[in-house]
Amino acid sequence: MEGGNETRVTEFVLLGVTDAPDLQLILFSLTLAFYLLSLLGNSIIVTVVVTEPHLHTPMYYLLANLSFLDFCYSSVTVPKMLADIMSQKKTISFGGCIVQLHFFHFLGSTEAMLLASMSFDRYVAICHPLRYVVIMNNAACILLALFSWSIGFLYSLFHTILTARLPFCASNRVSHFYCDIKPLLKLACTDTYINERLVTVITGSVALSTFFMILVSYVYIGSHLMKIKSSESRQKAFSTCASHLTVVVFYFGTAFCTYLRPTTKDSLDQDRMTAILFTVVTPALNPIIYALRNKEVKRSMKKLIYGNAVWVSL
Repeated sequence: MEGGNETRVTEFVLLGVTDAPDLQLILFSLTLAFYLLSLLGNSIIVTVVVTEPHLHTPMYYLLANLSFLDFCYSSVTVPKMLADIMSQKKTISFGGCIVQLHFFHFLGSTEAMLLASMSFDRYVAICHPLRYVVIMNNAACILLALFSWSIGFLYSLFHTILTARLPFCASNRVSHFYCDIKPLLKLACTDTYINERLVTVITGSVALSTFFMILVSYVYIGSHLMKIKSSESRQKAFSTCASHLTVVVFYFGTAFCTYLRPTTKDSLDQDRMTAILFTVVTPALNPIIYALRNKEVKRSMKKLIYGNAVWVSL
């Protein structure tokens, strides 16, 4: 489309992770395996939580939200990535690029909010067990989930609008395997200093505030556990947090490395490798982490997979 003497970009070319044929085949195989594992694992957890009455508790309600989110999160980028690896034409329309950017940041920021909500749930369960049912009632759980999804949507909508309004009239080659804010800003034919600062400030505020809430929750949890004299009781209480803590480390470690540093050519190359962790690997590992460390989930999964008769013998 013509605009003055400038030619507006109507589609982008996604450069992907690598153009080496041998590495592409390995990347395709590993990515497909992790994606299928993510779909299967997260689907099973959602199904188990929905169908098992004894899992209709706040902790598992939030876990089901997280699993559903991870199911969608990986589906925003991975199918397109797999198709591009096997295709010579690695293009995406301008509209498709903006939609992908929106849902990627919508689901990613919602995950941060959900992880903070889950840490609050563990704080109440361990530090105020007698008031747990009163504080974490059905209404509170629904509000926490709605708040997480709403904040994630508004955060992403803000970045989506700012990015979509930028003029793209020069190169259309995106140095990534999906449409993200930072590589798109490098292609805009205007000064993007304000946009880059907003990405750092707003994304940093969301990431740091949720991380701070999680940190405060675990400071109180740790302080409470230190007062428990029985090591067995202390270990049992901490075991309910171990899965959540592991997921938090994976998520925030990659998020901080990607969005809280200046945009340079080297950092964009590193971002592509880091992005594989939180778009491909982490959504597949989350259900494994929760299933392996949670006896209730393991028992319910065995019951779902093997049936009641076999489950009783187990």
